[in-house]
Amino acid sequence: MKFIIRKEDLFNGIKIVERATSQKAVQPVLYNILIEALENNTVRLTATDLVLTVVTTVEAQVDEVGKITLPAKKLNEIVSKLGNELVTFELEPNGTSVNITCKKSKFDIIGISASEFPPEVSNYEIDETKCFDVELKPFLKAIKQAGFAAANYEVSNLLSGIVCDFSNGVLEIASTDGNRLARVREKLTNDIAEQIQLIIPSRTLNEFMKMGGFIDDETIKICKDKSTIVLKTEKTLTISRLLEGQFPKYNQLIPSESPKQAIVNVSQLISALERVSVMVNDKTSIVKMLFADNELTLSADTPDSGKSEDKIDIQYTAEELLIAFNYKFVLDALRIIESDEVIIGLNASLSATVLKPNSEDDFICLIMPVQIR
Repeated sequence: MKFIIRKEDLFNGIKIVERATSQKAVQPVLYNILIEALENNTVRLTATDLVLTVVTTVEAQVDEVGKITLPAKKLNEIVSKLGNELVTFELEPNGTSVNITCKKSKFDIIGISASEFPPEVSNYEIDETKCFDVELKPFLKAIKQAGFAAANYEVSNLLSGIVCDFSNGVLEIASTDGNRLARVREKLTNDIAEQIQLIIPSRTLNEFMKMGGFIDDETIKICKDKSTIVLKTEKTLTISRLLEGQFPKYNQLIPSESPKQAIVNVSQLISALERVSVMVNDKTSIVKMLFADNELTLSADTPDSGKSEDKIDIQYTAEELLIAFNYKFVLDALRIIESDEVIIGLNASLSATVLKPNSEDDFICLIMPVQIR
């Protein structure tokens, strides 16, 4: 194997696939990236942890085809420190180490034979008849806005997934961990004939979102094959298992209206929460909010440390209401709202509270308050 490649192309390729490498691998080869020099002057990079797989191709001058797996962390470290020049990769005759040169820089890196890389991953084939096109920008925006509320489970729990519903020219994405719920709707210009609902692991979509900066395509193909989902761009494949089961009927949980309503400046509320949270109890992360007479009073206290209080002007004329939240949940929602103001829909001190942008964006976040002791 021998090929010559631009440093920037190689580095971007590594950044795309490296997140799929295993963090706790039983098989050492899963810490590595499979590098394949192909006949059509392309180099294919593949990484997997057997749950998530990412494949990308980059252009190169291939002098000799071949393949090897190299440790992702060390490879990334080497390439990131090279100058912006052409890089030469050459597999040594022993078949397990690669010579990397860039101008006067030279590295020898020991890998693992490509034959040890999972064959079902490296030889994955897509049935194009099971694919449909989706615009990339609204898809990425929807993941960012509605994916943060998924549970952080490592197991195949449905609440660790993000539900994606495609129907009638609308993409609806939602997630919930039982304490909060986020839902967004984005209009699509390319209509999808049938209604399709997929529950995709949140890690899969979050990693795909992080790759978005390296993808130039306007649309992507989404392919469902039995219990597998593939997100396909011109040069990249993201392959993952789907979660199976009945996702909670989340739309039934969202109140159609709220008897009390406050309009609050988003940046002012974020700043006030960040100041007050200095004194929260680390075990509970509770901040109290008192809505009264066009003013919001935020407070926190910890018996061993002290207490904090902050006030901001808001639009609120309903009766006084004291309510408490895990402040991190509120901050998570505020930080992805693309509007200067947030509408906070309130009911009672233990009723679900709705946050939505004071704009045309169809985004809603539902947060359950905590009991004040």
